[in-house]
Amino acid sequence: MPLCGEINNMTSLSATPSKLLVFAGSTRQASFNRKLAHAAANQARAAGADVTLIELADFDIPIYNADLEAQGTPADVMKLKQIMFEHPAWIICSPEYNGSYTALLKNTIDWASSPVKSDPAWQDGFKSFTGKVVGLLSASPGALGGLRSQSHLVPLLVNLQCWVAPKAFALGKASEAFDADDKLISGFHVKQVQAVIDQVLFASGRLAN
Repeated sequence: MPLCGEINNMTSLSATPSKLLVFAGSTRQASFNRKLAHAAANQARAAGADVTLIELADFDIPIYNADLEAQGTPADVMKLKQIMFEHPAWIICSPEYNGSYTALLKNTIDWASSPVKSDPAWQDGFKSFTGKVVGLLSASPGALGGLRSQSHLVPLLVNLQCWVAPKAFALGKASEAFDADDKLISGFHVKQVQAVIDQVLFASGRLAN
């Protein structure tokens, strides 16, 4: 049976813990997508994954400019490239701005996918992306939960040779979805997030074999 069929009909996760990278496309302190990323990371750890949760605010990455890049790829871009490369599975929590993903997320991806011509190990711009299994989550105060940001992000990731999990979750009315400790209140929401995590971990384990 093809991999897509196995993903949609999976019954168990890989026995080998997967290295899972989780991040949100926002640096706003009270970001619903940052809260969702933390919740997903905690659930994935409970499921046995080896989770790395990063904050894009911790990386000093300027607006992409080829002239700036010609002076040398920023050190934090190289650090991010390596982190992405080392993790076969990702969860991205994508906010929705004007019906699409954020400039921050696009800028991060543009830098991470840009070849480093002076470094033979990084001359392939797709190196950090090829074969990664990516699960998409989003959160928004609106009813659609940032769903349109996901629809725009999928073709970008596919173009970078990622495998995008068919299961995704958009958390609507996010202002009502978290408790005082930033944990998801609804058991239904927890299950929806877990379903994305499980599919990503399963698929990354299968592709690694």
